[in-house]
Amino acid sequence: MESVGGVDFPRTYQEFRDWFPDDAACVAYVERLRWPDGFVCPRCETPKGWRIGTGAFMCAGCGLKTSATAGTIFHRSHTPLSTWFAAMWFITSQKTGISALALQRQFGFGSYETAWAWMQKLRRAMVRPDRSKLSGVVELDETFVGGRSTGRMGASTGKVPVMIAVERVDNRKLGRVRFGIDSAPGSKEQIAFAQREIEPGTHIQTDGARVLRRLADLGYEHSYATGYNSPDISAELPGVHLVASLLKRWITGTLQHHVTVEHLPYYLDEYAFRFNRRDSKSRGMLFYRLLQQAVITEPTTLSDLYKI
Repeated sequence: MESVGGVDFPRTYQEFRDWFPDDAACVAYVERLRWPDGFVCPRCETPKGWRIGTGAFMCAGCGLKTSATAGTIFHRSHTPLSTWFAAMWFITSQKTGISALALQRQFGFGSYETAWAWMQKLRRAMVRPDRSKLSGVVELDETFVGGRSTGRMGASTGKVPVMIAVERVDNRKLGRVRFGIDSAPGSKEQIAFAQREIEPGTHIQTDGARVLRRLADLGYEHSYATGYNSPDISAELPGVHLVASLLKRWITGTLQHHVTVEHLPYYLDEYAFRFNRRDSKSRGMLFYRLLQQAVITEPTTLSDLYKI
């Protein structure tokens, strides 16, 4: 069933304030998202339990004491849930996103580290594990993302090779996008990326890299244009080139180049989350989708974030 603004999620900031005046309202909303048909024990899956004095639940089957936030990105957070909600609304309502520094200033966090950790945790909730694969006509190629290098270009700079797959709805409109990190430029990982993100039978367009010519033997329709057989190589794969340009502009403008190689996959997840919902009529829908995914995303500690 399609979600409805004003019924399933707030459409405007005023509605957001009306819906979530305090922590209790936020907790009740998380409970509905996590258990739409009523409480289900996360350990033994018994669909029966009762509330205890703290407002949490006790499972009627195994006796587990739990809450709607346990095992989610909000797990054991000392910050009020209402602050998390406000931060998520603020992040999703900004069309191009925000930096950790902007989040720190907006919410008065005591340190940049706290704001950075919040952003990293939320980015981990921006990819739906059961999302459908790309289909139709898909462009597939690589770009290079990273710091500035003087006098060198492309693969020789030490920048990170980023795989991009983007749907073409028609000659002008793009559909959804997927990103992946390649261990080395032009590696066989591009094939695994295509199989993971693109539906079999899809028409995939590439630049003719030899490693990608195997796609035709793997259940895909494959066409390509190289510098030898294209009248204008710069006009080939326009969707990928546009996405690559927008991605780099976002990293420069919103994140001020503050992207480490270790955390780049999560920044790519955020950009994909925003790009794939760019035509949403309500910014509240983005808030809703992020919150839906946040309640099924396992918690991550600060030490875990720094281990990456």
